[in-house]
Amino acid sequence: MKHKASPKDVERLVDEDGFLVSKTDVKGIIKYANRSFIKISGFTEGELLGANHNIVRHRDMPRSVFALLWERLNDKQEIFAYVKNMCKDGAFYWVLANVTPSLDTKGNVVGYYSVRRRPRRDAIEKVTRLYRSLLAEEGKHAKRKEAVQKGRALLNQVLHEEGVSYDKFILSI
Repeated sequence: MKHKASPKDVERLVDEDGFLVSKTDVKGIIKYANRSFIKISGFTEGELLGANHNIVRHRDMPRSVFALLWERLNDKQEIFAYVKNMCKDGAFYWVLANVTPSLDTKGNVVGYYSVRRRPRRDAIEKVTRLYRSLLAEEGKHAKRKEAVQKGRALLNQVLHEEGVSYDKFILSI
């Protein structure tokens, strides 16, 4: 299913003590979505199940951040990331996501498990500035691969200037 809504400048807030949970297969196809995720996304359970998780991808998310996410997951590592998602009607919501690979008994990745919660306002402000910079850098390059590489280089530069790893940066804001 292709998400056809245009982004709107309308924010929805994840419940203060709520968790958005989803499980996908290795290709990102949603196999499970909890009620909180279904509710905030505006999609029905039937629309989400069997759809690629990028159905809620917002265009304000840098490709370089998703490249880092997939790199970590492919290395069987968990990752925390701030993510701006888009609802079915074009509204948006921010989450602090923890995504982990699901492994079978032989250690093979069989899917992914994501638990997302409401981030702090000050963290969203800091991440928004960073993501705008990454998007601007990515936008300078016509080829997707080059755009992602340049976005990742800028992210690495920012982390170097801050003197922290990606994980420490994300968990400190």
